[in-house]
Order: sequence, then structure tokens, then C-alpha cells
Amino acid sequence: MTQKRISLTRYLVEQQRTNGLIPANLRLLLEVVARACKRISIAVNHGALGEVLGSAESENVQGEVQKKLDIIANEVLIEANEWGGHLAAMASEEMDNIYAVPNRYPQGEYLLLFDPLDGSSNIDVNVSIGTIFSVLKKPEGGADVSVQDFLQTGSRQVAAGYCIYGPQTTLVLTVGNGVAMFTLDREQGSWVLTSENVQIPVDTKEFAVNMSNMRHWAPPVKRYVDECLQGTEGPRGKDFNMRWIASMVADVHRILTRGGIFMYPWDKREPDKPGKLRLMYEANPMGWIVEQAGGAATNGHQRILDIAPEKLHQRVSVILGSKNEVERVTSYHQA
Repeated sequence: MTQKRISLTRYLVEQQRTNGLIPANLRLLLEVVARACKRISIAVNHGALGEVLGSAESENVQGEVQKKLDIIANEVLIEANEWGGHLAAMASEEMDNIYAVPNRYPQGEYLLLFDPLDGSSNIDVNVSIGTIFSVLKKPEGGADVSVQDFLQTGSRQVAAGYCIYGPQTTLVLTVGNGVAMFTLDREQGSWVLTSENVQIPVDTKEFAVNMSNMRHWAPPVKRYVDECLQGTEGPRGKDFNMRWIASMVADVHRILTRGGIFMYPWDKREPDKPGKLRLMYEANPMGWIVEQAGGAATNGHQRILDIAPEKLHQRVSVILGSKNEVERVTSYHQA
């Protein structure tokens, strides 16, 4: 007998009905986000045939040049989610301000944050990219939605996930009950559960960091990487491999699959910025996913999910992955 395939819908229904982890409206919201990711996947797969490659000749709020697919993915997520009645507002790495659900649609109780297309530099060279999303509960009281409603710690997320557009399109999700992976069956157009209760090994021999920036790092990060590079002759007593895809989604997915540590640390070129990655759109959802899989996520000084955000597009230093390695780097910062 063949194993019965479990769809994303069935998985979410069971989380709602059997485990009591999510209410119906959150389940429906996650299904809408998953459908939007399918549409983005189709656009990514069309590539040059769909005339979606190249620059859009514009910049986002961070001053980064936008790709055509950045804008397309952002629009897909907004259009898919604005009318369903599950959301009060959305925020995106590609938008200056929050996007409140228009008055012509019913307003829901959740807030959705997303990086519509992570790893944009990889689009035109056909390397894996992805979508990252985070769901928060809108604070009670007050009819209007404000930026302040979004400024919640990552520990208050009610769902988080990402979709990686690679050789397979895979959706990774947590609702606070471990991490599950779903693979897109392109012929059937459905998400199928392919891995459940994902666990990151606590030890690893792989690290992911942009080595070209080493001269700009703080001493604790330099110390850690230098020890890894010394291999069996050094204090770690083992050889390490380095991996760097320049797509957080792809690097984190590898870590979830086989372990490792990912670092995007502070560097002295922009000393007033605590880091490069965005706390609300990237670090919080990825940090929660990694923790739910038995890993750890810090900024070198504290748990990422405990950082109180002060602004929507706040940046942060990120160290996440196999627990023992993350704790080692963090201890070097605290020495």
C-alpha cells in the first residue's frame, strides 16, 4: 500500500481541530499565503520566457535596487490577501509604510509581514530564492491599524514560514508545534507534506557567511570563523566546510535539512546599523522556525525573538542554526 498523502489543508485542519493550535481564520490565512506562493513560483519558473528578469529601475525603502520579480511578488501577496477578511494590515520589505486592508473589504484580526522575494541578486543567475512571511495577532482595541501594532517581539508570532523556489518548490511552516515541510506537486497544484517534526542537528561542520567581509567584522565573529578555518589543527579539532548562497532562504533551508550555522553579522562599514537583515521580515520568522526545529537564533548578545522592535524596517545582526555553534559564537560576544 502506498502512503497516504497529506495536503497542506489537511495538516492545518488537524492543527486546528485536533491540536487546537490555530483558529479557523489563521488556517484560512495560511492557505491564502500558500496559494500566493504558488503564483510566485510560476512567475519565477517562467524566468526569461515570462519577461520577469532584470531590474525594475527603482529602489525600495532601504535604497536597494528592485528586480522586476520583487515587485511582482509583492503585488501577488497583497492582491491575494487583502480581500479575504483575515487581515487588518500587511507590511513588506518592499513598501515604505504598512498597507491597511481597504475599507471595501472586511478587516480581520491578523497582521502579515513578508519579504516577497529574498535573495534577489540570485534571480537572474537561476539560483534558489524564496518568500519569507510572519503572522502576528493585531492588538485589541482601536479600529485603525498603525505601525505600532506591528512592533511586537518575534516571540509573539502565531505563524511563520518561507517558500523556497529551487529544483523543487518547498513551503516550510511553523504554527508553534514544530516545523513541517510541504513540496509543491506541480501536476496536481497542491502542497504535499513531505517532512514533519524537522530537527536541526545540535552540532555541525558547516558555516555560512560572506567571507569577503571578514576584515569588517567584530572580533568575536572573526575569532569564531578563524577557529573553524584552523580545522583539525585548531581549537575546534575538526574540519569545517563553508557554504554561502547569498539567499537567506536557501542557506536556512540547507541548515534545516542537514545542520549548520548562518551568520550575517554587524560590520564596521556601517557602524550605526546593528546589522544588514531586517528583524521583522527575515530574522523573526526565520529565528522562530529555527528554534522550533531545535536550533537557536541570536544577534550575538540576546535571543532574536526577545528583541523589542522600534521601527518597521529595523535591521539586526543574525546568527542562527545548530544550537551548540550558535551558543559558542554568542558566548564569544559576551566574553
